[in-house]
Amino acid sequence: MPSTAQASAAPTEEFLPFDVRLVPAAVVCWSITAVGILGGPGGALVATASTGTVVLFGSWALHLVAARRTATGPSWAGVATVVMLALCFGAAIWLQMRAVAEHPVAAAAENRAWITASVRLEEDPRRLSSAGPSMVLVKAELDRVDLVGTALFVGGRVSIIAPESSWSALLPGQEITVRGRLGEPSRPDMTVAVIRTSAPPVTVAEPGTISAAAGTFRTDLTAVAQNSMPPDRAGLLPGLVVGDISRMDETVAENFRAAGLTHLTAVSGANFSILIGAVLLVLRGVGIGPRATVVVAFVVLVAFVIVARPSPSVLRAAVMGSIGLLALVTGRRRQAVPALCGAVLALLAWWPRLAVDVGFVLSVFATAGLVLVAPIWVDWLRGHGWPRTAAEVVAVAAAAHAVTAPVVAAMAGTFSVVGVAANVLVAPVVAPITVVGIVTAVIATVSTSLAELTAQLASAPLWWLIAVAERAASVPAAGIVTPGGLWGAVLTLCGTAALLASLRLKVIRWIAAAVSLAALALWTADVLW
Repeated sequence: MPSTAQASAAPTEEFLPFDVRLVPAAVVCWSITAVGILGGPGGALVATASTGTVVLFGSWALHLVAARRTATGPSWAGVATVVMLALCFGAAIWLQMRAVAEHPVAAAAENRAWITASVRLEEDPRRLSSAGPSMVLVKAELDRVDLVGTALFVGGRVSIIAPESSWSALLPGQEITVRGRLGEPSRPDMTVAVIRTSAPPVTVAEPGTISAAAGTFRTDLTAVAQNSMPPDRAGLLPGLVVGDISRMDETVAENFRAAGLTHLTAVSGANFSILIGAVLLVLRGVGIGPRATVVVAFVVLVAFVIVARPSPSVLRAAVMGSIGLLALVTGRRRQAVPALCGAVLALLAWWPRLAVDVGFVLSVFATAGLVLVAPIWVDWLRGHGWPRTAAEVVAVAAAAHAVTAPVVAAMAGTFSVVGVAANVLVAPVVAPITVVGIVTAVIATVSTSLAELTAQLASAPLWWLIAVAERAASVPAAGIVTPGGLWGAVLTLCGTAALLASLRLKVIRWIAAAVSLAALALWTADVLW
């Protein structure tokens, strides 16, 4: 017969909605990597030692509590695994941050030395919002540098700030030579230095075949949008589809920020979920078998990664979007958390700098909200009489906003009051715009005129997006200023928790629903007329 401990543990394991065994490992390794990047080699050592100690003493304390309650405590094998992972991640980030600190280019940057460097571009040039001449920022990997007449073949990541006029057309993967003045990085992100130049590249190599094809795909989409739509919609379409915001109107961009819709103009997990979801829907409709469906979906996923640029942020979005879609399609909530934690560990092991990347943090939190919180809220809303579609739209938007609001407050010092409402209003048009945009870009490779006709299908949804963002941004106190950093995150978290707790009271729910419906009716009428 099973023991009392086994009997009490079995139901817990059976009815536990999520498998959280990988969560401690993901949290520990992420924390160590982030502290190591922010604090340097010394911070990595302190973080590894302190985290390992906390894990061991915490596990010992949990075992004592479990013994008193005749329950099963944490597995010592699991504890040993977490400690070993912590040591591995700690040693890796210590070695890498020591290499950054001792890099010859980093030492020369302290003296603002001049440098000639051969680099390989990692990302598309991004336009900087600053006074004076239009400038772009581009990330690159060093191949060779000339410092004070000495040639060094060294690696290392650098940021290049250069004129937009002569640098905006460059593509990821191109080998170029740049001449400029070194400067220290503005924030710790494993970048060894910043190169500032006012001249075009000294030499530019031809892009690879795949990179050139992806560049043509993006350029065709932008050209078709410019020829078939008003400027505000034409600049927004490439941003929603492939993350290209180079032609996005400044007013539209500002309204998106105030309305909490900025995430729509970056390649995120939602883009991949929409794309793969559309592919699965079509393949199932024509009767393709499950194995062939998986193969085709994987090919489409890889193709979109290439078009959107295979940078760490895009690959991160691909992984997160696939996890979110897998959780929704299969309905296996229990496996969603291990998949998310495994993705976090793999991405941090390959690109440690993602640990301090805002996009990575928001993506992980949003995916966690999608696979953990949203299904629970959908079930709760349906249990209170909501239709399934309405429940899913509201629950997904509210869950994503609730879990990411503390991060946004910590990073930007603002909290969007209208974010949930704006995201709910635009949710029905985001997927059609994305699908139409991708189809338009594909058709543009064959016929420009037909592609321009196809793009018109997205014109009305784009108008709705822009109108909602404009009206949301015009709402008084649309964004509440919060303290930056940890305090802002704590205050926003407490405020969100208090709001969710108050909604458990029926009278509060009725009042909130009445106010929301009245505001939504007035707001929608203002948008339409």
